[in-house]
Amino acid sequence: MKKRRTPIEVFNLSFLDVISCAFGAVVMLILLAKNGEEADFSQSANVAQITESITESITALSDAQTTLEDLEAQMAAQQAKLQSAQQEGASNDSKAQALAADINRSQQNLQQLNDEAFGLEVVLEQRKRAAISVGDAPERDDEVGGIPVDSDYVIFIVDTSGSMKSMWATVISSMREVLNNHPEVKGFQVMSDNGEYLLSTSAGRWRNDTPAQRSGVLRAMSVWSGSSNSSPVEGIERALQVYAKRTDSLALYVFGDDYSGGSYDLTLANINRLNTDANGQKLARIHAIGFRQASRALGEDSLRFSTLMTEVARQNRGTFLSK
Repeated sequence: MKKRRTPIEVFNLSFLDVISCAFGAVVMLILLAKNGEEADFSQSANVAQITESITESITALSDAQTTLEDLEAQMAAQQAKLQSAQQEGASNDSKAQALAADINRSQQNLQQLNDEAFGLEVVLEQRKRAAISVGDAPERDDEVGGIPVDSDYVIFIVDTSGSMKSMWATVISSMREVLNNHPEVKGFQVMSDNGEYLLSTSAGRWRNDTPAQRSGVLRAMSVWSGSSNSSPVEGIERALQVYAKRTDSLALYVFGDDYSGGSYDLTLANINRLNTDANGQKLARIHAIGFRQASRALGEDSLRFSTLMTEVARQNRGTFLSK
């Protein structure tokens, strides 16, 4: 009697459910953005920016769905071959094992897509909050891409690791976009994720916010060769230690793609300690922008930055966005 193998369960429809719900959420976001536009025509520029961001998220979701469909088609073909080999009692077990290994790899790829879909849902939720708040913010509380820009002093903390350098032009373009759209502030600074200054001549001081200074920062970033352990923690801690108690209106913008450190809880507790005054009030807003294109090459590590920084931003009056 031929020995029948236990069928391998390949497909999981939970990701397709996520995709469907996400598309429904996107439609609702667009309606919310348009309602905001009718309520206050002076905020039309913000609505346009948010709508454009939502469109980008739709594209990302569509790409993920297409990739999922391709993987499912490949898995279906592989499953058919495996079942045929089992039914015919093929003597070449190594061939059947190879097919089973291919299916296992495809299942891992599907899990990764599920993880990326979760990240997209986080981004859509942040943009939903931005869309709802259009027209309701105080005069100084403008937004750039869904991030409040109501602080008088700003520090940019940029990951200079190899994975980020592989898409450095995109990083600089994102920095330029923030600078071009950010209201004038009283002072700003740029540091690496290791806490090193972009320009050491201004270490410990504020750079004056002028068009020339902003342009100079972008030029300096184009040749920045700072070292990095691909963890934003050292930069955040240095910025808080040096600058947080010197002003009551500070914001940190963290640009990165990975977190190579240890315990999330210990790291979060230390950041919160440094960012809290004697009265229990937060000293600075902490925002983060995650670069998914760079993080895709990191496999399972690609979610570590978003996992940490989403919670850091939430507990420190900030916003997390994904590029």
